[in-house]
Amino acid sequence: MPAGAGGRGLPQGHRLCWLLCAFTLRLCQAEAPVREEKLSVSTSNLPCWLVEEFVVAEECAPCSNFQAKTTPECGSTGYVEKITCSSSKRSEFKSCRSALMEQRLFWKFEGAVIGLALVFACLVIVRQRQLDRKALEKVRKQIESI
Repeated sequence: MPAGAGGRGLPQGHRLCWLLCAFTLRLCQAEAPVREEKLSVSTSNLPCWLVEEFVVAEECAPCSNFQAKTTPECGSTGYVEKITCSSSKRSEFKSCRSALMEQRLFWKFEGAVIGLALVFACLVIVRQRQLDRKALEKVRKQIESI
């Protein structure tokens, strides 16, 4: 049985690797934007910006506390922009992604990658020290037997 292997299951290093991979995947899923739900085929239920041209009346901005509770478009990203549809002249809110939000997501991702790199670098150093100790022990035993 290889060193570090338990009676059953994965060796200790493999369990740690799978645990870190699962954690990273969970982190990425938590940060992934919520996809918009599929809307019905009927155009009467569709927002006007899906079926006609529109002009942005107010740029993408974070939702206020009131908007977060009352406007469903705030739910997916926390940001909305006010648009005016060309044909129907209706004003509606549309969920959007702000540059600030994208920047925060980017730096969270970068932090996770750097953290993961540091963890694996530490694992490599620990394993290398174990292997060096084993090699030195073998050499010491060979010298003593002479």
